[in-house]
Amino acid sequence: MTLLDMAVRNLGRNRRRTFLAVLSVLIAITLVVFMDGLIGGILDSMARNFTKNETGHVSVTTTDYRARERFMPASAAMKASDAVIAAIRATPGLQGRIVQTAPRALFAVVLSSASATKAARGIGGDPEGETHLLMLDRTLLPGGAYLDPRGGTAIVGARLADDLGVKVGDTLKVVSEKADYGMGFKKFRIAGLFRTGVDTFDESTFQVTLDDARKLLGLGTGASQILVMLRDYRDSDAATRLISARLASAGFQKLSVQSWTTLGDVASLITVSARIYLWGEILVAFLGAFIIANIMVMVVLERRREIGLLKSMGMEGPRILRLFLVEGTLLGVIGSAAGALLGTALNAWLSVKGMDFSSSVSGSGIAMDNVIYTGVHPLHVVLLFMLGAAVSAILSFLPSRGAARLDPVEAIRSV
Repeated sequence: MTLLDMAVRNLGRNRRRTFLAVLSVLIAITLVVFMDGLIGGILDSMARNFTKNETGHVSVTTTDYRARERFMPASAAMKASDAVIAAIRATPGLQGRIVQTAPRALFAVVLSSASATKAARGIGGDPEGETHLLMLDRTLLPGGAYLDPRGGTAIVGARLADDLGVKVGDTLKVVSEKADYGMGFKKFRIAGLFRTGVDTFDESTFQVTLDDARKLLGLGTGASQILVMLRDYRDSDAATRLISARLASAGFQKLSVQSWTTLGDVASLITVSARIYLWGEILVAFLGAFIIANIMVMVVLERRREIGLLKSMGMEGPRILRLFLVEGTLLGVIGSAAGALLGTALNAWLSVKGMDFSSSVSGSGIAMDNVIYTGVHPLHVVLLFMLGAAVSAILSFLPSRGAARLDPVEAIRSV
């Protein structure tokens, strides 16, 4: 009889205990797989929202604008942004990997209505392109409409509108500094109000078309920045190097090309969070498998006489160690496999249904979707299954070694 056959037979001798051990590992690995999918969904949401709202996967602007970015100076905007975009799209090695190149005009303004005045941030972009980036068209309140591509309209954050005392259909007066340091003035009809759920955004931001922003700021065909969106945001560092080399060879000088991972603290936060959660997952796996160590200790105590008889019949210590180690590992493998399947099924369901975190996200100031969709990563599931099995084997080792070291005579007499 092989060790595996003996281990399976022994596990069947106390099915209730075997079931409890398997259940503990199953719950732990299910939780770990679910946590991996949920945390992955949250971090992906943070990365996606930060890049589409603020930087793109690769951000291109002038070095002067980069140095004074917090002030959003129109005087530092790049000239002829369309030519820069054409050069970016022709970058060798990025064909098919670039999803979108979006020019944007960002500017600080003073908004005025009939009853109030307030400082705010303006965003000028191509209406069609921005439906894939800011996606404010999806957060418009009932009764409103998105930007008219012909210009002359604006959409305003709901809280900003409340502060100004305006509603859909009212006129919004905008004053801003132009690229030539003069004063730009323009009136917009409020086409709609949006509520994203992020208070810091809803209370300070409004959006107009890129053409309207260019006229207001005197940019001509320029833009404050160009957002480059890739199929996979993890390729941003490599794409940044390729785009930087391409623009330099095309003769564009004094441009700053940076990956989103170097802009702000979001990338660092995501990296640190991923590491913290990884250790948390490992800890949960150990806690779930710890019961296996307890059970194996009990098994060794209960089967001391049996171990003594096996040794007296010639079974060597290393073989006994392997027998008990196989038993403990089997418990972990069965529990981990079941947990991995259950966790994956749960993540697959939530990747479609999603989890609504509106009450938690609102007011947090974090660029994150209100509804989080869990990720399903087959490679992660395999690795977590292996983690559960490995932890079970590790925690089974000490009780198994104790069984292998028992003196046969003392083991038989102890019963």
